[in-house]
Amino acid sequence: MRRLGTGIGWRPEIADAVERMPGIDWVEVVAENVCPGHLPESLLRLRERGVTVIPHGVSLGLGGADRPDAGRLTALAERAEALGSPLVTEHIAFVRAGGPLTASPRLEAGHLLPVPRTRDALDVLCENMRIAQDALPVPLALENIAALFSWPGEELTEGQFLSELVERTGVRLLIDVANLHTNHVNRGEDPGQALAELPLEAVAYVHVAGGFERDGVWHDSHAHPVPRPVLDILTDLASRTAPPGVLLERDENFPEPAELERELAQIGEAVAAGREGAGDGGGTGAVVGAGPAGGGVAVLTRPTVGARERVGVAQAAVLSSLVAGTPVPEGFDRVRMGVQARALAAKRADVVAKVAPELPVILGAGYRAAFLAYARERPMSGGYRQDALAFAAHLLRTGRPEAPGARHDLREWWLDRAGSTPRPRKRMTRAARRLLRGLPGGSGRRKAAAPRKRR
Repeated sequence: MRRLGTGIGWRPEIADAVERMPGIDWVEVVAENVCPGHLPESLLRLRERGVTVIPHGVSLGLGGADRPDAGRLTALAERAEALGSPLVTEHIAFVRAGGPLTASPRLEAGHLLPVPRTRDALDVLCENMRIAQDALPVPLALENIAALFSWPGEELTEGQFLSELVERTGVRLLIDVANLHTNHVNRGEDPGQALAELPLEAVAYVHVAGGFERDGVWHDSHAHPVPRPVLDILTDLASRTAPPGVLLERDENFPEPAELERELAQIGEAVAAGREGAGDGGGTGAVVGAGPAGGGVAVLTRPTVGARERVGVAQAAVLSSLVAGTPVPEGFDRVRMGVQARALAAKRADVVAKVAPELPVILGAGYRAAFLAYARERPMSGGYRQDALAFAAHLLRTGRPEAPGARHDLREWWLDRAGSTPRPRKRMTRAARRLLRGLPGGSGRRKAAAPRKRR
């Protein structure tokens, strides 16, 4: 199949601009943000023009101790088929922990967290990858992630971890050079060493994104211009192999289209500089949609008996310390774990505000402080929409907001969404009445309505 070329992350906020941009060969869409039966018109128009669309998953948690969820895999497969994609991508990360495997409460991070680079974690990841690939109709590529903290007692470097993952499973790699920069600043890791250890023939494509540094910590925000150090890492990568595709990611604070086009031009220049340094414009980068990177059948050489439990216990302890206020496990940097905990809470507040935009309107300037106070006491155990409902119910149970008008609006918002079906304009559903019991001033009882005439 053909190479991907130049791409940009498709987001609804810049959909029109992306359609008009010259030189866009492909786009990437967050898989969980599109519905196979109701694809955005913009994506359909891009596909009609021959622009490749690749779904990029964020919720599988293939680095977690549990086996991949069958429902999530089915959903990702449906999106790949609906978009006619040559491959799908996900992350080497865990996003949830706890549950039956560890006999502890199920917790959701709402964010990509780093897996320990240990033999146990690699065994689990390899088996999870095999399960995922068997369920998907197209090849799977996995992305290295950015991290704010390191695991103690790691047995492999990032390059070694990724190289052995490819050797054992045949998976392709999505290399995020911005994440290599993040790990350089936050964990002291050498991006050049990581690139030198990578199986470059397995690279499916490359991510480039911006971020910012605060108090010695690099935050991979996807909301700032791409900095020079990230472009330099891209040039280094391009000097070693010709990347099949390079994509600019931007998730927030979208600039004018002309600025995005300038960033794309800078990315192209960084790749060209690397290829010029390599002495040619070609290379042996992977072809998207080809078979396993290893050229053969994936082989798992180590059993995972006991590994899942050990990884599960470790990840549950880490996530609990980040979102539930339990002690930081021994060996972790407490300052960095505090930074990560605050970042998780802030992201949780931001995403809830996006999936339930009425809440910041109803609560006004007090939304963020109220949500962060709520989050400190109540870890997320489900998705963000469930989190928004639970937050609203918590406020109502505690008699907030204090302004009667705002409390009325919040109560109406909650009732409209808490039942299994939308609430009729002037009647509550039975489910909503049951959920309402226990809220201040809400026994769930109303005057009996007059019997309806039988027809």
